[in-house]
Amino acid sequence: MPILSVIIGALSADLPLDWHADPTDWDVRRLALEAVRSGAVRGLAPPALPESFDSYVVDRFTSPDGQRRIYLRPQVPFAGPRSA
Repeated sequence: MPILSVIIGALSADLPLDWHADPTDWDVRRLALEAVRSGAVRGLAPPALPESFDSYVVDRFTSPDGQRRIYLRPQVPFAGPRSA
């Protein structure tokens, strides 16, 4: 079961996903928006919610023990197309 980490501003919180297949980026953004708006993401109560997560980046990682993590984070202005 993957864990979704939602990052808004300087706040972040985790939400376990009950999905056996990998959700698409669109699914991750939609699910996160619904969860944050409904208050289902414990510990995440930002002062202002984004209208959508369309401009957010979806990163996926698998830990050495096999735990899948999905990060939904804002784009950063200093990121380039590739690092040197």
